[in-house]
Amino acid sequence: MDPLRPYAFLAETEPGPDGEPVDVATIFLANRECPWRCLMCDLWRNTLEETVPAGAIAAQISHALENLPPRTSGRSALKLYNAGSFFDPHAIPVDEYPAIAHLTAPFDRTIVECHPALVGPRSLEFRDLLSGRLEVALGLETVHPEVLERLNKRMTLDQFRRAAEFLHNEIIDLRVFILVRPPWLSEQEGIEWARRSLDFAFDCRATVCSLIPTRPGNGAMESLLAAGEFARPSLNSLESSLEYGLSLRAGRVFADLWDVDQFIRCADCSERRIQRIEGMNATQTIPARIQCDQCG
Repeated sequence: MDPLRPYAFLAETEPGPDGEPVDVATIFLANRECPWRCLMCDLWRNTLEETVPAGAIAAQISHALENLPPRTSGRSALKLYNAGSFFDPHAIPVDEYPAIAHLTAPFDRTIVECHPALVGPRSLEFRDLLSGRLEVALGLETVHPEVLERLNKRMTLDQFRRAAEFLHNEIIDLRVFILVRPPWLSEQEGIEWARRSLDFAFDCRATVCSLIPTRPGNGAMESLLAAGEFARPSLNSLESSLEYGLSLRAGRVFADLWDVDQFIRCADCSERRIQRIEGMNATQTIPARIQCDQCG
């Protein structure tokens, strides 16, 4: 990792709170490894061993913004994701907040991610420097109590709720990450607990929920896969969870289709079903299900 360059950046579009499209610039910042060791996480592969030098984060953001395509709609958001917690001062030095805020000025909204334990005064310090609105993404993962503990998240649901309430009281929007079929759950249990997690997230006043299919790729998950304690969720699990979230009409719900090739299990319908999920992400509506004579 080069401390002066982000390890990835991309441009995408997602519907805003009113359904109209928003241009989103997403920057994956290189920074010090996260102090948490969540079982399912593979983001440690793109981290540094030490805190970045002064000015490095601003340099990374500047580099990405200079190389991203121009925006096409009238509204925009900037996601600053950093393989850890934005409000961890060992990852994102507090002294960089003013320079970062200056770079976010052209955007209507800035979205960062953080462990619930680090939501607090630094969140307000950063919010007060922004010209646009702040949104904080928290990893809920699952509300299944035993699974959440075994994921080594080192967080309780009460702690998550308190962090969410703090954000709400401080006029900071909440985005929630939810795993679809984490380890130790069957396919049907994975769908059921994704639904329960969506209910909990929206009860905590989330404005956005992002459904993330649990994936191997960090070593630990491969061990669970080999032991029969984990299986990749099916495309049906992701579809069903997304349909349920959208049916609540409590906020925006997106299904993460990164590495979607792993879902290609039926040559007849998988591609069409992925396109259907893309459409649900974009329109926040639920079209008719695709019928398949091959896989049922």
